[in-house]
Amino acid sequence: MAGLGRALADLGQTTLILWCRPEDSKPQPARAGIMTHGVAQRNHCYETIALAVYQLTSVAIDLGRNWPRSDVISGDTHVNKKLHCLSMLALAAAAAISLASAAGADGPLLVTTGSDGGEGSLRAALEALSKQDAPGQILIVTDGDIEISSTLTYAGTAPLSIYGKGQTVKTKTDTTLLTLSEGADLTVNSLNFKGPGDFSIKNRGKAGKGIFIDMRPDQTGVVTLALEDVTVSGVAYHGVHISDCDLADDCGAGRGGKGGGSPASIVVRLTDVEISDVGNGRFDADGMRVDERSAGDIFFYAQGSTFTKVGADGVELDEGQEGGVFATAVDSKFDDNGAYCDPKILKAFMPEKDEGKFEDGKTAEADIPGAVKGSPDDACIEREVELYDSGSVKEYEFGIDTDDGFDIDEAGPGDLWALIVGSSVHGNLDEGLDFGEEDEGGIKVAVWRTTAKDNSDDGIKIVESEAGSVEALLHGVASTDNGGKGAVFEQRDAGDLTVVVDHTKTENNDDSDKTGLEVVQDGDGEGTLTLRASEIADGIDAENVNIIEE
Repeated sequence: MAGLGRALADLGQTTLILWCRPEDSKPQPARAGIMTHGVAQRNHCYETIALAVYQLTSVAIDLGRNWPRSDVISGDTHVNKKLHCLSMLALAAAAAISLASAAGADGPLLVTTGSDGGEGSLRAALEALSKQDAPGQILIVTDGDIEISSTLTYAGTAPLSIYGKGQTVKTKTDTTLLTLSEGADLTVNSLNFKGPGDFSIKNRGKAGKGIFIDMRPDQTGVVTLALEDVTVSGVAYHGVHISDCDLADDCGAGRGGKGGGSPASIVVRLTDVEISDVGNGRFDADGMRVDERSAGDIFFYAQGSTFTKVGADGVELDEGQEGGVFATAVDSKFDDNGAYCDPKILKAFMPEKDEGKFEDGKTAEADIPGAVKGSPDDACIEREVELYDSGSVKEYEFGIDTDDGFDIDEAGPGDLWALIVGSSVHGNLDEGLDFGEEDEGGIKVAVWRTTAKDNSDDGIKIVESEAGSVEALLHGVASTDNGGKGAVFEQRDAGDLTVVVDHTKTENNDDSDKTGLEVVQDGDGEGTLTLRASEIADGIDAENVNIIEE
């Protein structure tokens, strides 16, 4: 393929080498998968694939390179080829684990009983492998499920692979099902994880997760999670959680998130994974959650996967400090998430006047409603107060903290790049897609053949809060019947805003208040919106943006 060259697997180094056109147009190999090559070269390789899905030579997005006409990508067939290459970025890391396991292990351990302990149990196999330095493999050959009463723990640092044949690891208690306490790589195939379920804001849980990988503070290189044909359900807290944060569950979000972490990067590859009915027993509990701090990137790839009925975000990727986020979702669903803070229940606890604006010197903070107390979970009700320099109240607002289908927060030096293809983002109680970047770095987002429908707020929201440009493409997107805008693109500081909307439809968004697209340049840079063969039935709200219709 022109502009991409060829991809090959160097099995000796367990490294996928992906040839991409470098900045100087001289062919050079860029390591992908295990992500050990220079950041600039690696990023260029990702950008080549992710943003070559459209005729970039004929739109207003200038990525700083002139592609010949032979590199123009116009059809879905070519896009699928590009996606195939992109999937290999994530696949390489999983292949590296499998090859290392095959080379380093004496042989797989067999799980022959569904008992919670003892010879032939999954617990015994994990304990045995925790004591060795070589990669380990576990084959679950039981006919029945495995029921546990306490967390299964792998305390080793070597890669771990677990292969089932459709069995379920389940528990009746509010506990984490599987923990990797030393940040080891993990591959799981054809296995299910199921908690007790029946959690809600009225039946709260504590800290039970499906799969939890806790990284070491001194970890380097890459930590990889590869799940295929796996389901996670019924746990109170995160369905799957990777934590590179020394504050553990108190880490917070990427934007303003606290805590420190290791220099390691994180690679997540999900294939035919379903995460459902998780996170309904605790505030801010997500389906798939990645917390990354310090140096290191997040690489996320999901194909044919479903994230639904999650209490908070279907997927949340939080990157704070140095490093970026590079996310791809293909043929995946992010539907019906964010309802732990149920507005139907919490509405009764909201102040009679939940917002107000005042002149300077007229209202003291003591004169407005205080923080809500006595609700089923007070953390669900946000209170924001803005003061004048005099100390009097300028404005206040209360809100119920519902969540998104797919949320990415990137803070600190580093970019946010995302490619969403053939996916659905429906019925989430906040935004559908909510991608935000602040500090140094920019945003590049392409959304292709995707529907955003019936979300309570914006269908798609892309915001750059500080210095950095926004480059975005919507192609074949339908964003309809959302409570907020169909799609929002904002640049709030220094940097350009370039948006291309092609063969896209928006209607009946923003409570029919005539806002299908909101494109806002609040910074010092240029703003451009290019429309092609699109039907924006509910109108465009553009500020400091040049609109080009072709």
